[in-house]
Amino acid sequence: MREPQNGLSLRHTALVIVDLQHDFLSPGGAYDRGGAVSAEARALPGRIELLARRLKDAGGLVAASRFTLWPDAQGEPMIAAHLRTLRPFLCRGDFAPGSRGQATVDRLQPLVDVSVDKVAYSAFFSTQLDWVLSHAGIDTVVIAGIVTNGGVASTVRDAHAHEYHTFVLSDGCASFRAETHATALADLATVAEVLDCQSLLSRWSSCP
Repeated sequence: MREPQNGLSLRHTALVIVDLQHDFLSPGGAYDRGGAVSAEARALPGRIELLARRLKDAGGLVAASRFTLWPDAQGEPMIAAHLRTLRPFLCRGDFAPGSRGQATVDRLQPLVDVSVDKVAYSAFFSTQLDWVLSHAGIDTVVIAGIVTNGGVASTVRDAHAHEYHTFVLSDGCASFRAETHATALADLATVAEVLDCQSLLSRWSSCP
């Protein structure tokens, strides 16, 4: 485990926002079109914005992952078989690199220092996230986003495997079902500290 350099220091902390993108959350996006957006997920940017602003004011880093469907030579999205089965509504242009749908939602995008594009659940898998965090002197990561039992859980476990001191926000992430969200958080408590946004802000108020 990477030991925080001077206790919990915001200067050495990164907020990692997992997949809060227009195609997942916004009206007219891919998941809205498919009827797969939850009210709980849409409420997340408002909670996370306050944390991101507090962290940036203290010199910390805000990173975001963007789930991406890369097009093949004919311009069709390359969709994993399991995802095609779960989300048959996904089509050409959804989560396309550089598109509005792929982008982090407007409320959070201006606060993001670094974005990484990903093709699987974890924000660390086949991305440059660990390289960026390491070179920025980050030893602590706070993880939020969607979904708790998917992208968030995989990112939390990879952060732990990379030996970051890891927090996951209980009300800063969401799943499609409340029981799934609760079960995932209970499981993640073995590799990360689970707490709500207000508790983290209170802890940060006493940080250097």
